[in-house]
Amino acid sequence: MRPLEGVTILDLSRVLACPFASMILAELGADVIKVEQPGGGDETRGFEPKVRGEGGTESAYYLAFNRSKQSVTVNFRHPEGQALIRRLAQTCDVVVENFPVGTLARYGLDREHIAPDNPGLIYFSCTGFGMTGPYAPRKGYDTVLQAMGGIMSLTGERGGGPVKPGLPVSDLTSG
Repeated sequence: MRPLEGVTILDLSRVLACPFASMILAELGADVIKVEQPGGGDETRGFEPKVRGEGGTESAYYLAFNRSKQSVTVNFRHPEGQALIRRLAQTCDVVVENFPVGTLARYGLDREHIAPDNPGLIYFSCTGFGMTGPYAPRKGYDTVLQAMGGIMSLTGERGGGPVKPGLPVSDLTSG
């Protein structure tokens, strides 16, 4: 038995930090339901490099950070999609999301609206700068966080300008 067997996670996240976190939870046994947007899904589906698989070519980033999950396409911008996500949340133990502060509230998909009939629901929001404070509305991209945190000053050539490390360090460590 794996430690998180029996735990169900509704994964509304995209790109890298939170998909990495929910992938770890899935590898530990949680049942992760990843919700993707219609017309393209998670943005990482378009990332290079591409690898050839049974169904054609896929993004290596997408495959690496979304393994062990089930995916479903839901348009949360439409009232029917919003209702579906709220119904799914009633059957889950955890909701994971990483949208900019206030985005999901506009669609009635924040904790206040998604969990009234599931008071034990854990609602996890991963934002670049937290939910409150002067930087909260800002988007937290890996490169920005690396620069602000100073790690870019440690890479590159002596005397040269800042250089981004080869890995998305901020996304991976926050995930």
